[in-house]
Amino acid sequence: MEPIIKVNQGETKWDVRQKVWNYIEVKNLANFPRPVHNRIPNFKGAVEACNKVAQLEFFIKSAVVKVDPDKPMEGVRLAALQAKKSLLVPTPRLRFGLFNRITPPKDATKETLRVCSTSQGIKEFSIPVGLDDKVLVDLVVVGSVAVSEKGYRIGKGEGFADMEYAMMACMGSVTESTWVITVVHDCQVMDIPEELIERHDLTVDFIITATRVIKTECKHPKPQGIIWSMLHKEVLKKIPILKKLRTLEQEAGKDVALKLIHAGEDKYRKSKNLQWQPHAEADLECKCLASNSDRCSGFEPKFPKSPPTTVYLSDIPPVLRVSELKGMLREQEVAPLQIRWQGAKCKAILLYADLTGAERATAILQKLFINGHTIQAKCVSSQKM
Repeated sequence: MEPIIKVNQGETKWDVRQKVWNYIEVKNLANFPRPVHNRIPNFKGAVEACNKVAQLEFFIKSAVVKVDPDKPMEGVRLAALQAKKSLLVPTPRLRFGLFNRITPPKDATKETLRVCSTSQGIKEFSIPVGLDDKVLVDLVVVGSVAVSEKGYRIGKGEGFADMEYAMMACMGSVTESTWVITVVHDCQVMDIPEELIERHDLTVDFIITATRVIKTECKHPKPQGIIWSMLHKEVLKKIPILKKLRTLEQEAGKDVALKLIHAGEDKYRKSKNLQWQPHAEADLECKCLASNSDRCSGFEPKFPKSPPTTVYLSDIPPVLRVSELKGMLREQEVAPLQIRWQGAKCKAILLYADLTGAERATAILQKLFINGHTIQAKCVSSQKM
């Protein structure tokens, strides 16, 4: 299959990331959260791709599975829990350790397992796994921004997946028999030049999309441990578990000398004021991506032909939180461009890009039965943003 996105000679990893993020936004290939910039994209078709993973032989045979916490891998986490596998997720930003183990309550229902597989469930149903715990991981599932059929992978640019694998290697939690796979949209599979891949970068053995299962036959070695000479002491301050690992390796007689000069943010890294210059086809504009408002993190849609279509919600259960409503909308794949929450009045206003999306959302929402309530949803004439 010919790559949809081309990587030109001389382009950097950040150039590739921007191409992928822009393309996915322009073509409307992602579900909430939007925009996808500086994220692992929650691409449309992620559920189908995750279902493929659950049918693969190495997944079925795996007893311990480590899955990244990103939204598009939610289906893999659910499949692991349903198959009663030991499910590990990284501790957020590695601040308080390396792993958490998801531990559903006894006699958990299908709905409870579904909740356990979400970001909220990770917070509520997980327990830390210490460095002293002997864990052997059979399968590692990582998110990607871009990946090649040779197994080269580009993440969102923070290096956590690479660091997590290197730390697992230090702990003896991964071996040559551990499979590493990624779940992506077809457009994220492209020809990545080998010169962009460094010795600390994690590569993948399989790529799973909604339409394909690709065995990479990757020849590039995976990280065998932490390359201390690439780390500055500031990194150890941000990731305390590295200090303990460094002490253990130092006691074992290994070279743990750190980088002396802080490289800082390179010129290609994201900034809080990053401006997305959209493709000519896009009727979208990205302002400050550092925003955390309900306007999808600074993503302001433009509607040159018509304003967005509004869906009014009423009779919302008083105990329902806006975060729970967002989760339900994401699950049903009808996430709006914006939510105007009026929880005190048991109401909310959802804004959709077009009438088709609003009508689909209305039909789905009218069937939802939450906490003994049937939410009233009404699609009305366009409302000015």
